[in-house]
Amino acid sequence: MRWKRLPFACLNEVFMDELLKLLQGNALESHANLGKLLNKPAADVSKEIAAYEKTGVIRGYQAVLDEDKLDLDRVTAVIEVKVTPQREGGFNNIATRISKFPEVKSAYLMSGGYDLLLFVEGRNLREVATFVSEHLSPLEGVLSTSTHFMLKTYKRLGVLMQQDSKNERLSVAP
Repeated sequence: MRWKRLPFACLNEVFMDELLKLLQGNALESHANLGKLLNKPAADVSKEIAAYEKTGVIRGYQAVLDEDKLDLDRVTAVIEVKVTPQREGGFNNIATRISKFPEVKSAYLMSGGYDLLLFVEGRNLREVATFVSEHLSPLEGVLSTSTHFMLKTYKRLGVLMQQDSKNERLSVAP
């Protein structure tokens, strides 16, 4: 079966547009360079990016930071949440409500033993624990939570956080 290339405006493409893949790799790449990589004029690339932004396909741009190199007093926790789906709206209503808390940086519906996966930030362990005990757990529909604290980041959003050593060979001891 041969895949037919769908028009640009169609958001239900089978494969992600090459432009989007390039932007995920480096959103700061100039439109001229993106055009060269895609064999398109820079003006066309600019129009496509503007259309993706207008339709909400591109929701924002962020730098990937190595937070270990910054002197931040911040703790990140991954919280699994088991909820009761609501009659009208299923998981969406409670997930939307939870997502509005400023401590919640990301929220996902997932399969398995828990329903929601949250990434939560706080200044310290106690702040995250207070969020869970005073704001998250008491919410109507939240059945249980399981909190895991992130200790070290090795890779974030496709970017390795550790510098590669120049000599990748293992040392051999006599």
